[in-house]
Amino acid sequence: MDELGLNTTIENALEKGAEIIRSVVMTLPSSPGVYRMINQKGEVLYVGKANSLKKRVHSYIQTYKLPNRLQRMVAETKKLEIITTHTETEALLLESNLIKKLQPYYNILLKDDKSFPYILLTKDHTFSRIYKHRGSQDIQGDYFGPFASTSAVDETILTLQRVFQIRNCQDSYFSNRTRPCLQYHIKRCTAPCVGLISKDEYAENVQQAKNFLLGKTDWVQRHLAEKMNEASEQLNFEKAASYRDRIRLLTQIQSHQRINISGLENGDVIALVQIEGKACVQIFFFRHSRNLGTESFMMSHSKEQSNEAIMAAFINQFYQNRSPAPIVLLSHAPEELKLITEALKFQHGQSTKWEIPKLGLKRELIEHALSNAKGNLERQHAENASIKKNFQQLTEIFDLPKIPDRIEIYDNSHIQGTDAYGVMVVANQEGFDKKSYRKFVIKNLQDKADDYAMMREVMKRRFSHQDEWVLPELLLIDGGQGQLSSVLEIMREMNLDIPVVGIAKGPDRNAGKETFYISAKEPFSLPENSSILHFLQRLRDEAHRFAIGTHRAKRLKKLSKSLLDEISGIGSARKKRLLQHFGSAQHVAKAGLADLQLVEGISKAIALKIYQHFHDR
Repeated sequence: MDELGLNTTIENALEKGAEIIRSVVMTLPSSPGVYRMINQKGEVLYVGKANSLKKRVHSYIQTYKLPNRLQRMVAETKKLEIITTHTETEALLLESNLIKKLQPYYNILLKDDKSFPYILLTKDHTFSRIYKHRGSQDIQGDYFGPFASTSAVDETILTLQRVFQIRNCQDSYFSNRTRPCLQYHIKRCTAPCVGLISKDEYAENVQQAKNFLLGKTDWVQRHLAEKMNEASEQLNFEKAASYRDRIRLLTQIQSHQRINISGLENGDVIALVQIEGKACVQIFFFRHSRNLGTESFMMSHSKEQSNEAIMAAFINQFYQNRSPAPIVLLSHAPEELKLITEALKFQHGQSTKWEIPKLGLKRELIEHALSNAKGNLERQHAENASIKKNFQQLTEIFDLPKIPDRIEIYDNSHIQGTDAYGVMVVANQEGFDKKSYRKFVIKNLQDKADDYAMMREVMKRRFSHQDEWVLPELLLIDGGQGQLSSVLEIMREMNLDIPVVGIAKGPDRNAGKETFYISAKEPFSLPENSSILHFLQRLRDEAHRFAIGTHRAKRLKKLSKSLLDEISGIGSARKKRLLQHFGSAQHVAKAGLADLQLVEGISKAIALKIYQHFHDR
């Protein structure tokens, strides 16, 4: 089709999309709500909210006023759905929820959103436990965070153990100790499990740890100084030296982490940078006058979008499932800030002050965040340029008909035929597409150690989804001529014409000695120090990592399965009470009838069933 014909086709699709929208507009109310643009496959293209659905959706009919991005969206639209709400605030909250859930192509999206770790000091035990926690905060205790990284949490917990000597062991481990563990001997725990510290003294240590996490470091230091003086006056010089060392450690930490910015004891700092159509948002977390770290987020589908629109999309999606700090510093004012403020207050039940600082220490924080965001974008730009160059080289080396947009890499994992898995890893010109990774449990083989048959099964199952999953332009297979032949066999059976390359490790499985196998071409190798070989190794190693990780997770799941899971009528609640009472499934198995009935929720009949399960064999 020539250029004129292509333009005519696009114009026709655009007019048809506008006509579909026009036919719906007539029936729309003027009330607030959310609308969804849907394509021919039933996929949601875009989610939007409006104070007046009729007025907002009508704007899409005037296609000549729309930017190119929205013209493409209208051209693909085959259906429009709406949900009315009572207020625009409710519409904004619903819009954010649907965007996060559906990930529509034409919305600005927060890529790789993640949960941040917290420190949890439990309250459901006489001797509180400290540990790292992610997810819903339904365990009784005090939560401190969010921390930007796991390493920041681990470092803080280690500090708390060294200074306040609070236990981090599980309750079942704690209840079965008869002598102090290693943590006591390296002075990170006071061994409450065997009574080497009183309840009151341990509770005091826990309270001091809370004060430290709440930023009351000066108060904690004065308290420790008083304890040190008391111990010294009682001639207990060893204990006094212990308090002295704790004070020194706290002083060192305070000098590195303490900030003194008026009005920002608890705050988030958010900065946005755009370069060549790519957008990165950097966020710093400050809690109780301490910097808990920084994290960056890439925003997808942000090309042709204003900084204000991108900032609004980030805030709505980022704070959907987490509460914003009492004060948030911003590099750019988001669109509809007043509405966002109302929506977040309605959702989280707390007010937030939004500032766009221009001068002073707060502006310095913004500039620091902007510098980080710019650095992240520049690094990604350099990495993407390198990836695109590698894709170009792959095209030349493997005689591909075009530069691939999608490469799929496959590997298998098993131990002597058990727990056999095949995995698919996906790479595109922006890097690894982890949302497209897939794992295949090998089901249909008699001999699950047959790598060739495993590969054939994986290929059949993968390409049975060719109408749902995007087809690749290149397949990379971990293996040599045998694996290549197995894949080509399935390609012929399914009438697919996709280039396939086998990567076989060299003698003694040395990296750098790989041999490449392609249909109708002699096997060959690449220079050991070539960048394209390193790129192919990276692709192969990522598939291997994913395969080994999948296999390891399955084995660990098997190992962690409790003996109690074999007993019918023992649900998760009873299982938890039994393990808390006896410490382990092995101790439950050895328990007598009378002992079993002492556990809450275990009746005489259930106790008899448990007893018979372990003894009537």
